Amino acid sequence: MPLTEGFPRPGDRRLSVNPFYGPANPLGDMAEAPPTHRLPAQPMAPATAHQLVRDELMLDGNARLNLATFVTTWMEPEAGVLMAECRDKNMIDKDEYPRTAELERRCVAMLADLWHAPDPASAVGCSTTGSSEACMLAGMALKRRWAKRNADRYPEARPNLVMGVNVQVCWEKFCNFWEVEARLVPMEGERFHLDPQAAAELCDENTIGVVGILGSTFDGSYEPIADLCAALDALRERTGLDIPVHVDGASGAMVAPFLDEDLVWDFRLPRVASINTSGHKYGLVYPGVGWALWRDAEALPEELVFRVNYLGGDMPTFALNFSRPGAQVVAQYYTFLRLGRDGYRAVQQAARDVATELAGRVAALGDFRLLTRGDQLPVFAFTTAPDVTAYDVFDVSRRLRESGWLVPAYTFPENRQDLSVLRVVCRNGFSADLAELLAQDLERLLPDLRRQPRPLTEDKGAATGFHH
Repeated sequence: MPLTEGFPRPGDRRLSVNPFYGPANPLGDMAEAPPTHRLPAQPMAPATAHQLVRDELMLDGNARLNLATFVTTWMEPEAGVLMAECRDKNMIDKDEYPRTAELERRCVAMLADLWHAPDPASAVGCSTTGSSEACMLAGMALKRRWAKRNADRYPEARPNLVMGVNVQVCWEKFCNFWEVEARLVPMEGERFHLDPQAAAELCDENTIGVVGILGSTFDGSYEPIADLCAALDALRERTGLDIPVHVDGASGAMVAPFLDEDLVWDFRLPRVASINTSGHKYGLVYPGVGWALWRDAEALPEELVFRVNYLGGDMPTFALNFSRPGAQVVAQYYTFLRLGRDGYRAVQQAARDVATELAGRVAALGDFRLLTRGDQLPVFAFTTAPDVTAYDVFDVSRRLRESGWLVPAYTFPENRQDLSVLRVVCRNGFSADLAELLAQDLERLLPDLRRQPRPLTEDKGAATGFHH
């Protein structure tokens, strides 16, 4: 969540209140408009407060048309009812809400089985508020395991973590917060994610682990996890260094098991120590819920697990917070139960079909060059063709926003900062019909864009955001 700064500027601006918002008498309760940045002196009718908030939220973008976010924007009404019934249950109170705790355990067991844990019954895992927290927990486990192995040198020796420059920003936060050196494998040419051999070459005796991304947010491509493990196996044979791998499967860990069953990326690889995913992305649950799983109890140091005497029960917990609703975990179990393997396969295949078809439509326009085609994650990235000079991707993003479409434009990181792209995330709920409307709107804009004398977006940094 971004930090905010309170008052945007000095002043006493107040909300504008329509007299009809009064519950009975149009002038009742309307004598004074409430301030926007201070608590009102007096309470107001619930209907009035509801309408004031709802009016302001009308100015938000339409979530279903937000093709920047990976986060689920549609669930069935039955899931919404279950979430409403569980939003007052604090997940930490496992003794008070034993059935909610049991549903969490079942979800962990289902994921352990899905990801081919050697013994799903002994795999260790937990729910989190999302993949960002899950990655923090996985990183903490990697660091603690390394510190125990190097007790004679730590804390004098500085630990490092190897990963591609395309990692989600949560990994940069982890390295900053937990004082770990981030060693980043740069992009090169048309390779937009980690290179296994380059990653192995960055490893040394202080490397706590290597992060592989199953589904890069920059372009939707899978990193070659099996090749990464093979490179680290060869490193062990040469040097004796035994470096574990964490798979950040925020999106891909809920796509590949259903659509790419022959792809070996998970606990079938002995070097993979832990995996995370976002239940609220291709896990098909509203935000925010994530999952972190470890191969076995040995992969998660016991000293990181707190056993709390809370409300009369012994509660083992591994989390960065102590209070969050059980609603999302219940919704995850509902979705697992509702869809099963075949249902998930159908939903993810539909999303991939939409992505590949839409990518083909974009390529056929002739003004754009595809970087990816949506055939891994249902996500594709594209840039303007070399001969297009009248406009750039930032102009396209700005013009699509006029029609309600939120399509991010952004510049790639170090070594490919010359490359600016648009990215389209196809999720459940973004149907073939909506994709057709987007293609039509894009085609309709092109004549105007081609007539521009030059790209018109001056401040590219403020033109649009990059949304993970």
